[in-house]
Amino acid sequence: MQVSDIRNYFIKELKDERFTTDKTGQRTIEMLGSSFSANEPSIFGVPNEEYIDAEILWYMSHSPNINDIYSGDREPPLAWKYSANKYGEINSNYGLLIYSDKYHQQYGMAIDELMRNPDTRRATMVYNRPSIWVEYEENGKNDFICTNAVTYYIRDGKLHAVVQMRSNDVVFGYKNDYAWQLHVLKQLVDDLNTASSVDRELGYGDLDKEDLKVGNITWQVQNLHVYERHFDLVK
Repeated sequence: MQVSDIRNYFIKELKDERFTTDKTGQRTIEMLGSSFSANEPSIFGVPNEEYIDAEILWYMSHSPNINDIYSGDREPPLAWKYSANKYGEINSNYGLLIYSDKYHQQYGMAIDELMRNPDTRRATMVYNRPSIWVEYEENGKNDFICTNAVTYYIRDGKLHAVVQMRSNDVVFGYKNDYAWQLHVLKQLVDDLNTASSVDRELGYGDLDKEDLKVGNITWQVQNLHVYERHFDLVK
């Protein structure tokens, strides 16, 4: 399945009025257990590149406070406000989760694993955690991390990613999450190529080995959904 198949599925679900009501009483259309090739940056609508750039910079800052998304110059998006406590604190700064010492430098661990064993199935960065059951509502938060884990595979000279998500909003969530995952995938490719180049210069590895290329992103979501307020975009 590709993005076009997901798009057609939701168009049909809306046409057939196959609704599920969420905890707020809002109707949604949903797909359970979806798995598809993320071959387009958007399912419905157009990516907001200005916001995407700001969110990625915020992720890279490792700040768990949503007021830092725009450096205090403007209000953070409503979706983040809904997730944060009264101090602006959330759990889902994805840069913090994969780069920081607090969460065991998973990005660096994945690079080391891929360098040691290019055929590995262990190059996983875990975003969610068992303790989220008590942390998601800590001090008034409402942030149960949406991404479970991402695993990376070197196959046929390309680095591929498999993204596994607990929950994903089709309209805004997918666009922003896709941009982040593509950013990390490209950075991994660059860092692995740099490390391989240094190894070759030092006399290790295959001197004729070609650089890795960016591969495919497979998107797996336990609950992929569109909120009623976005039904007009399902077309």
